[in-house]
Amino acid sequence: MEKIPMTVAGQAALIDELQRRTSEDRRTIIDAISEARAHGDLSENAEYHAAKEQQSLNEGRIMELESMLAMAEVIDVSKISGDTVKFGATVTIVDEDTDEEKTYQLVGDPEADASAGRISISSPIARALIGKAVGDSVEVAAPGGARGYEILKIVFI
Repeated sequence: MEKIPMTVAGQAALIDELQRRTSEDRRTIIDAISEARAHGDLSENAEYHAAKEQQSLNEGRIMELESMLAMAEVIDVSKISGDTVKFGATVTIVDEDTDEEKTYQLVGDPEADASAGRISISSPIARALIGKAVGDSVEVAAPGGARGYEILKIVFI
């Protein structure tokens, strides 16, 4: 089994979701199934079938969360330091063509959310940044063609 790297915050978010799904969501779905059953004929009961499907999706996600947490290799980013980009680093880069600055934290796959500034360690841009230092330029193959970035700042928070 391969370990899944994640930050302490990423692990906490997965634990919170697991607790919510097992305690609150499970109970809500069971209540919805019970209510739909009370309406009679199950073969043509759309509410019952929708609730059963929701239950299946919820149980699948619970299994997925339990698996991710079991394989998690939690890395405390606050104890990491250095001058080069590695897992957990928050990196500020500038697009060499547009001068647009972006800041990303390199995190594990389960906690990646580009809109929140967290990119997966396995993403093309993260792989290009790994091992680089402030002032280095990297080229990233993007769907619209190669993009060049310069590293402005690296911090470990």
